[in-house]
Amino acid sequence: MPAAGALDLRIRGVVQGVGFRPFVYRLAQRYALTGWVLNGESGVVVHVEGPLDALDAFTRAIVAEAPPAATVASVDTLPGAHEGFRDFTIRASDLTAEQRMTARIAPDMAVCDACLRELFDPADRRFRYPYINCTNCGPRYSIVLGLPYDRPATTMAPWPMCAQCAAEYHDPADRRFHAQPVACPACGPEYVLRAGAGDALHHETHAEVRGTEAIEAAAALLRDGALVAVKGIGGYHLACDAANAIAVAALRERKYRKERPFAVMARDLGVARALVELDADAKALLTSVARPIVLAPARRTLGGIAPDNRELGVMLPYTPLHHLLFACGAPDVLVMTSANRSSEPMAYDDADALAQLTGIADAFLIGERRIARRVDDSVARVTKAGPSILRRARGLAPQAIATIPSTRPILAVGGDLKNAVALVVDGQAFVSQHVGDLDHVPARDAFDETVRDLCAMYGIREHELLIAHDAHPEYVSSVYARAMPGEHVAVQHHRGHVASVLAERGEWTRDVLGVAFDGTGYGDDGTIWGGEFFAGSVRDGFERVAHLRSAPLPGGDAAARFPVQAAAGFLSELSDVPDLTAPPFSFPARYEHARAMIAKNVRVFRTTSMGRLFDTVAALLGFTREITFEGQAAMWLEHLATTADETAPYDFPLRDGELDYRPLLAAIVDDRARGRDNGSIARAFHAAVVEAIVRVHVQLGDGRPLAASGGVFQNRLLVESLHARLGASLWVNRIVPANDGGLCLGQAALAAAGHRCEPRRRSAGGRAPHV
Repeated sequence: MPAAGALDLRIRGVVQGVGFRPFVYRLAQRYALTGWVLNGESGVVVHVEGPLDALDAFTRAIVAEAPPAATVASVDTLPGAHEGFRDFTIRASDLTAEQRMTARIAPDMAVCDACLRELFDPADRRFRYPYINCTNCGPRYSIVLGLPYDRPATTMAPWPMCAQCAAEYHDPADRRFHAQPVACPACGPEYVLRAGAGDALHHETHAEVRGTEAIEAAAALLRDGALVAVKGIGGYHLACDAANAIAVAALRERKYRKERPFAVMARDLGVARALVELDADAKALLTSVARPIVLAPARRTLGGIAPDNRELGVMLPYTPLHHLLFACGAPDVLVMTSANRSSEPMAYDDADALAQLTGIADAFLIGERRIARRVDDSVARVTKAGPSILRRARGLAPQAIATIPSTRPILAVGGDLKNAVALVVDGQAFVSQHVGDLDHVPARDAFDETVRDLCAMYGIREHELLIAHDAHPEYVSSVYARAMPGEHVAVQHHRGHVASVLAERGEWTRDVLGVAFDGTGYGDDGTIWGGEFFAGSVRDGFERVAHLRSAPLPGGDAAARFPVQAAAGFLSELSDVPDLTAPPFSFPARYEHARAMIAKNVRVFRTTSMGRLFDTVAALLGFTREITFEGQAAMWLEHLATTADETAPYDFPLRDGELDYRPLLAAIVDDRARGRDNGSIARAFHAAVVEAIVRVHVQLGDGRPLAASGGVFQNRLLVESLHARLGASLWVNRIVPANDGGLCLGQAALAAAGHRCEPRRRSAGGRAPHV
C-alpha cells in the first residue's frame, strides 16, 4: 500500500467565480483523492487525503492546469489531519459575519468558444439564448452583490434554475458545474425591445417585442440608421451603423459629443483587420478574455467616428447578445459608445437609462438581468514599448494588481479627472473600474457608490481606514476623503503618478528618476505643477530635482479649455513675439484678453505644466479654438507630428534644474512665420521633448531607471521615441493608466510607506485653481 497523507491548501488569486472549485473537484477525481473544497475568505480552501504521490501530482496540477479565467497568485500547503473521508465534495462557504473577505473577484469575461458553438447550434437548447454562459466565461463583477461568490449573492438570484440547468450545475463532468449565472430560455432572463421617443419600431403594434424577435428587430433598426440603446454586461451602449454618416452625426448631436472619438465594434477579427493595423501583440490584446477597446492605426476612414485622429478604437463582440445582433443582420461595424450625455456616467439602471436617454435613443434593447454596478469598456493600446491601459474597467477591474506592504486597510480615492479608487485589504490592492470626471453631480454619485461598494464588498469599516487623497485641498475627491472617518493622508499628485509605476512592479526600495508630465497637479508650493522630475523611491520618498520652467497661466481652469489662453502665458515669457492675431497664426480675441489679464495680474497663476506647453504649440500650429474634450489639442498635435518624417529637435535646454521652453517656442514661432510644414514643426517639438527627458536622465539619473507617468505619456509617439533611446531603462505604466486613472495606486503605495504632503497655499491670488 502506498503511503497516505492529508493536505490543507489555501489558494489565493482570481479563484472564485471562474470554475475553480469544479476544477479542483475534477482533479481530485482524477487522482482518486478524498476531502472537500469551498470558497473561503481569502480564496479557495481545500482539504485533500490520499496517497502521497497523488497528493503531490494534485498540488502541482492546481497551478499548471488552472482554468483559463483563473489566476493563481499563491498556494499555501500545510500538512492536514487525516479524517478518513470517503469521497470528495464541494462544500458551501462557511464564513462567519466577523470574517473579512479578501478573495479576488473575477472580472467580467467574454463569451467562450464552447458557448458560442452552442449559441448557434439549432439542436442545442440554448440556441440563440443571449444569456448563455459557463464557468469559463460570462458576467462576474457586474452581477456580484456580495462575497463569497454564490448564486444567491448575484443578480441571477430571482431566476431559479430549471431541472435541466440544475442538473448541469450539480454535475461535476459538466462545463456548467457550479456556474453561478447558468440559465436557459426556460428559466432565465430574456431581452425586450421598447420604442424610444422616436417610436422607431417597425411593427404594426407598438407593444414590446421579446426574445429572439427583439434582437432581430434591433438589428433591423441598426441597418435602417436608427440609434439603439443596448444593455450589455456593465451598462448601456448607444449603437448605430458606423458607416452611416447621418446616423453618426445624429448620435453626436443628441449625445452632445462634438469631436471625441467613438469606439466601434467589428463583427469579427477579419472586419477588425480591415479597419485598423493589427500586429501580433495588438491581435492578442483584442482577442483576450478581457476584450478591451484597442486603439490602433486606422486603415479605413469612417466619417465622423474619429475626427483629426489617425487611430481608431476597435473592439470585438464579447457578449452573446453582440454575436446575435451581427448574426441577425446588424451592420458589420457598429458605433458602440457609452450610453450617456456628454460628461455623465454610463447608464446602467433600466429606469435611469429610459429617463436619461429619452430623446437620444430611438429604441431600447433591455436585458432583464439587473446590473449590480456600472462597468465601462476598458481601453488599451500596444506600442513598441509594450501594451498599456488607457482606461481600466470591464474585463480587468477589480483585480488585485499589486501587493502593498500594509496590514491596515487603505482607501486611495484618486483625483478628480478620470477617477478610479483603490482599496488595499491584507496587502492586496484592488483597483476599481473607471469612474470618470467628478465635475458633475452624477459622476460624484458614481464615485460615492464605488467607494461604498468596494468597502462593503470586503467588509471594511470606514473608521479602520487609512485614507489617501490628492494634496489639492479643493478637489471633490479630497473633500470627500477628509469627511470620512479614519486617518487621512494627502499625497502630492505627481509623486503619486511616479509611485504608480513602481507599485505595479513591486519596487518599493529601488531608486529611480521619476518624470511626471500632465496638465495639472497641486504642487508643494501651491502652484500648478505638471512638468516634474523626482529622484528617490517609494520607501524613502521622492525629491523634486528638476522641472519645466514656470509660466503664467491666465484664468486657471479656462486655460485648460482654450489653447490660445495657455499660449498667452507661455509666450509672454519671450522677449520678441510677432502679432499672433495676424496670419498665419490668426489667434482669436481670447488671446489678447489673456494677455491683458497677465499685464494686470488678474487671476494669473504660475504653472510648470507640460500639458499646457503642448497646448501652446498646438495653438501656434493652428488649433486656436476651444477644445471639446480633455487632451484634444495635444492629441491633434501628436497626430500632426506623425504625418512628418523624423527631424532634428528644437533646442530645449536644462538650466539650473529648469527645462527652458523659451528657445523652443521662439524657434517654432519663427518657423511657422517662414512657412515650414506644420507636421515637421510638430515632429521637431516631440523630438525636443524626448531629447530633454533623455538629457535630464543622463545628468541626474545616475544610471537609475526612468519611471515615466502622467497623462502626457499616453502619447504613443513620445513613448515609442523614448523607448528607442532608453530601452529597458524606461519604466512606464502597464497595469493602470498613466493618466489620473492610475493615480489611486500610487497614492496607496505612498500612504503605506508613511509619506504625506502638506502643501502651502498660494500667498496671493486667492482660491487655489482647480484645473
